[in-house]
Amino acid sequence: MPATEITVQTLGSVAGKTLLVPIGTPGHTYAHVQDWLTKKRKTKASVKDVSNQVLVKGIKQWTVFEEKRGSATVRTVFKIT
Repeated sequence: MPATEITVQTLGSVAGKTLLVPIGTPGHTYAHVQDWLTKKRKTKASVKDVSNQVLVKGIKQWTVFEEKRGSATVRTVFKIT
């Protein structure tokens, strides 16, 4: 299933989950999310799936990964099509 990287903005929380809203244009498209994960693992990046902790407005299927970059935590959101 193809996965497209999207840019999101946090709007707060709903039912204990972080609400994310897509903004801007879609980014890279991968044939499968596993392709992105494989690339991250080759660079020894520690990536954690946090999809059950967020809601993405207007998208039926998504997956969200979190990783540490320096002192910041970066979330990468994919729209599954």
